[in-house]
Amino acid sequence: MKSLKDRRTIRKYSGKDVDRALLSRLLEEAERTPTMGNLQLYSVVVTRSSEKKALLAPAHFNQPMVEGAPVVLTFCADFRRTTRWAEERQASPGYDNALSFINAATDALLYCQTFCNLAESEGLGTCFLGTTVYMPQLIIDTLKLPRLVFPVATITLGWPDESPQKTDRLPLDAIVHEEEYTDYDRERIDLFYTAKEQLEENLRFVEINHKQTLAQVFTDCRYTRKDNEAMSETLLEALRHQGFL
Repeated sequence: MKSLKDRRTIRKYSGKDVDRALLSRLLEEAERTPTMGNLQLYSVVVTRSSEKKALLAPAHFNQPMVEGAPVVLTFCADFRRTTRWAEERQASPGYDNALSFINAATDALLYCQTFCNLAESEGLGTCFLGTTVYMPQLIIDTLKLPRLVFPVATITLGWPDESPQKTDRLPLDAIVHEEEYTDYDRERIDLFYTAKEQLEENLRFVEINHKQTLAQVFTDCRYTRKDNEAMSETLLEALRHQGFL
């Protein structure tokens, strides 16, 4: 990948393995990522075994790339290591709270993104799995994550066996606000979303889901209120279980 403008999400991988030395080098280079207080509030669990990937797959709705990729990486918000360090050095840690989770989750996501950029610059392909926080307890149990460790991101990693088209993005004006936030009225929504809605693949998306608009596909089919509320409860319960609430 020569530029981020060229990046594509890769879901199909060749049979070629990801060299352990290469993976270690990329993970180490990614440690230069900005981090709160220089504490590096993250850990990553590397999964290579077919057995363990099969156990993780249901947490990601059995998307085929979970078992099809040579490597699955689970990035975790981790305040356990810092807490244990404090406890072993006559300090009194106070990191079992929501703010600490947000700080650690931010660290972990920044580290994950830096790693993805580095991996893709080497020719590797990645797929970010947004499903990580949908059923976190299953991931916690499978990876034996202790208190104050929480999964926040998962990527599949391997050498690409496809070259998919790039997905669309909103224009820059849709996301950048100068000096203060400018709210979105109908005119601005039309300006920023009409081109996206008129893409052939999105028109087809609306058709096969038997909806009138692309927005309805997202609200009625993909990310429904019912599912969001149910998974919110699951997320909160897992955060309590891990000691962050």
